[in-house]
Amino acid sequence: MEIEHYNFIKVWILAIISLCYCYYISSKLPKGIFKLISLTPIFIFFLYLPLTISTAYLAGITAFFLSWLANFKLLFFCFDQPPLSPPPSNLFHFMSLASLPIKSKQKTPSENKSKQPQRSISFAIKVLILASLYHCYSHKQNLHKNVVLVMFCVRIYIELELALALAAILARAMFGFEIEPQFNEPYLATSL
Repeated sequence: MEIEHYNFIKVWILAIISLCYCYYISSKLPKGIFKLISLTPIFIFFLYLPLTISTAYLAGITAFFLSWLANFKLLFFCFDQPPLSPPPSNLFHFMSLASLPIKSKQKTPSENKSKQPQRSISFAIKVLILASLYHCYSHKQNLHKNVVLVMFCVRIYIELELALALAAILARAMFGFEIEPQFNEPYLATSL
């Protein structure tokens, strides 16, 4: 387990070094094919990095952040599209926007105050559901396999939503700008 933590830290240090290259060197190139060519090794490297981690949970998180989010945001960056264009003046902001699931939005005070109580209630309900799911896992040998599968899917959704909400809270605290919500209660949709 200690070796796995070392690999995880090593992967993210290499990712930070790669993002420094993107910020200091690739951002100076004109948009288009030259910037795309300069970032192609980073795209391939970000696809490879999660494969060096053998724990599924850590590899999944790293693959989501680097292979999916960072690669697509850097691809948009090649053609001067938001969220990385124009490049933030701060390297830390650039790295955070490139590798974390955050996207800034314009602040509208009336919208923020009206939805705050509803979000708090929804958050509390999700935490209670997650706690009850963890309790039910101790009895999963007595449950039907499809019930366990549904419990697993609900748990993954709630854990992902809570993790992304935590990332948004940290980004708001560190950067001082509002973050768009990652989910807008998809289970309330009338059609999928």
